[in-house]
Amino acid sequence: MHKVGDPVAARVRNAVLLLVAGVSAAAFTSWAAAAMARPLVPAERRFDYYSGRVPVCNDPSVFERIQSRFAAREGEFWKSGLAILGFDRVREIGMRSNGLDLIPRRYCMARALMNDGRQREVSYTIAEGMGIIGWGFGVDWCVAGLDRNHAHAPNCKMARP
Repeated sequence: MHKVGDPVAARVRNAVLLLVAGVSAAAFTSWAAAAMARPLVPAERRFDYYSGRVPVCNDPSVFERIQSRFAAREGEFWKSGLAILGFDRVREIGMRSNGLDLIPRRYCMARALMNDGRQREVSYTIAEGMGIIGWGFGVDWCVAGLDRNHAHAPNCKMARP
């Protein structure tokens, strides 16, 4: 039998209290997560302005946006004179890969034919309702090897699902 001032008894008591507190915290965390869980509802059923329709990867208007914005960035900011002449090997790599209850997005990749004679991989995302002031679709893109500010580093990986 341990005495009241026994250090071994105090350590055992503290260990038991710590174990009970840990089990209680784990039980509360799992209960809270279950209470906050909700069924996944497609975004177009939760918000009126989403239709779930996003342009396809080879839509000419998507390519025009990428080409014009790339030329503007390279000409005005980087002063490189690079331009995208065209695209080939277009493929979709994901549609709504982040989940149904988020903004509808289509993830694509293509090969860009550049005016310097090189070919570079382009990763791009087409998102519904992400155009100027929320009107139309928006395009976020990254040209491999030309992500100079590392916005989608490493090597455009963050532009993909």
